[in-house]
Amino acid sequence: MDEVERVHAQLCAQREHVLGIVDGLDEQDVRRPVLPSGWSCLGLVNHLALDDERFWFPLVVAGEPELVATFDPGLDAWDVGDEPATVVLERYREQCARADAVIAATAADAPPRWWPGDLFGGFRLADLRAVLLHVLVETATHAGHLDAARELLDGRQRLVLDRGRAAGTAEGVTRSAAGPPAPGPGAACARCGRR
Repeated sequence: MDEVERVHAQLCAQREHVLGIVDGLDEQDVRRPVLPSGWSCLGLVNHLALDDERFWFPLVVAGEPELVATFDPGLDAWDVGDEPATVVLERYREQCARADAVIAATAADAPPRWWPGDLFGGFRLADLRAVLLHVLVETATHAGHLDAARELLDGRQRLVLDRGRAAGTAEGVTRSAAGPPAPGPGAACARCGRR
């Protein structure tokens, strides 16, 4: 497995974390802001779909002409209006699959085919490798935000290392009803099968 495959596998794991942490939230809770900044879990997932997966891979890396022609830097991806959660979550899955296709078709050292110079000033990511790492960090960061929001919404915790504080734990690790943790290094992505 090369470095791009390793980073991509970790991105796939974080994507699954994002979907897992919002799984089971009802329409009201998935839209309810719990932090002073005012974002909702559903808005954050839509942000990841449009501002990360779609923006960085099909638009920046691949330079897909229809996306370049319709790019709107003023789009507020955090605002999902009254779209049902199922629609937003499916959009995220679709954009992840679209991004995966771009990743599979692009060399690690290929420079972006399009760059929004006016949007970022002098900042520039050099190649697919840098974009992939950037999106991994962004996704992992937001997965952590979702973890905190979910705990505030209904108390659910994904994986807790409680250092022995909970009675009856094995080696200080407790599991919530959230299901298994994200796959570790070398594990295949549940959605795309990549390692």
